[in-house]
Amino acid sequence: QDQLTESGGGSAQPGGSLRLACVAKYIGRRFCMAWFRQAPGKERQRIATIEHSGATTYADSVKGRFTISIDNTKDTLYLQMNDLRPEDTDMYYCAMERGVSTCLRVGDADFAFYGQGTQVAVSS
Repeated sequence: QDQLTESGGGSAQPGGSLRLACVAKYIGRRFCMAWFRQAPGKERQRIATIEHSGATTYADSVKGRFTISIDNTKDTLYLQMNDLRPEDTDMYYCAMERGVSTCLRVGDADFAFYGQGTQVAVSS
């Protein structure tokens, strides 16, 4: 059964906005959650993380434009994407690792759960 389910992808024009959502079956009290993106033939890139303390990190490519947040009452992770650019076109995945104190110790291969992905396309 899917532990994570993404939604909210689609098409946008440059400068536009989209909000992605990732619903988890269960997150828990200690966790690291992240958004990745990947284009065909390219490596997966971690672009944002949030941990149970509320601390966040961002890749330089999205800093100042994207915001990661979480609603613990709904077990839902969000990625607000503003000022979209054509280079943001990718498949976006959410990921979750439970029972950890910080995202700093969670490598990309350490996430136990990934969603199925949602496609984002930015073009004029």
